[in-house]
Amino acid sequence: MTPSDAAGAPPPPDGPGSPADPPSAARSTPAEPTPAGPTQAGPAPDAPSRGSRAGRDLPMAIGVGVGLGIVIVLSLLLYRPAFMVIIAAAVLASVWEMSQTLRRARGIEIEWLPVGLGCVALVVLPWWFGHQAQALGIAVAALVCLLWRFRRGAAGYLQDVSASVFLLVYLGLFASFATLLVQPEDGAKRVLVFLIVVVCSDTGGYASGVVLGKHPMAPSISPKKSWEGFGGSLLTAMIGGALSVWLLLDHPWWQGVVIGAVLTVVAVIGDLAESLIKRDLGVKDMGTLLPGHGGIMDRLDSLLPSAVIAWALLNAFVGH
Repeated sequence: MTPSDAAGAPPPPDGPGSPADPPSAARSTPAEPTPAGPTQAGPAPDAPSRGSRAGRDLPMAIGVGVGLGIVIVLSLLLYRPAFMVIIAAAVLASVWEMSQTLRRARGIEIEWLPVGLGCVALVVLPWWFGHQAQALGIAVAALVCLLWRFRRGAAGYLQDVSASVFLLVYLGLFASFATLLVQPEDGAKRVLVFLIVVVCSDTGGYASGVVLGKHPMAPSISPKKSWEGFGGSLLTAMIGGALSVWLLLDHPWWQGVVIGAVLTVVAVIGDLAESLIKRDLGVKDMGTLLPGHGGIMDRLDSLLPSAVIAWALLNAFVGH
């Protein structure tokens, strides 16, 4: 569940993960990049399923979302470091998903081992070493990627290394802020505030987008997202933020309103950014690991940048 997906009618239906694998010669003769621009329509959606206007298996999606939510809440209530382990596992799976998709769609070879281990280190080490682990971890992991790629020669070197470093930042560095969010003594409550805002935004955006959605927000990027859905996300996120900050953190309600509003905007930006990535690659979903949702990255797309801003805002309002 992500607030960005709720910023309009839900995303298009599941479909083929990507085009067929490129031939082995693709490393020496890379395929022509897909031209970007407003006229690029991306893959055509399949016919919607009977269960939902979203085109996905809505009961399955709800069941998976509720199950994941229960696991996350239990980790926060019983043993906070377990939440960090869950995030690390999700990020590692996302690295694998993205590496497979990039290879099939463009012949880009992600340095999976250094990127995967680097992302896990970026998520885990800040629990003990804070921001120093973030800075040193991203630098060391990027350097290892540069060296690791030597073994395959010059062909495709720049695109492979660039994609690897991009994943280190997009997955590893962004996710490391979730660890910093849960690290303080009241970290479980801070994460719960974050999750409540996400759920409220998602629910409000879905309802208003389905019932009222008429004006597309970004038709060339994500045609099903509407301004009405965004308004619903914004309103419910601000209400959820106000109540959760007041009841859980004992801080003024207006701080929760600010958090809800800002996180909704950031979530939509993150969601639209991944929509552009998927259109560029010519895929509908980043994977199939989450039934009813697509890939793990299809759920993390807006949560990752939102975690960065949630940490910054809660630090500013509540303190370290």
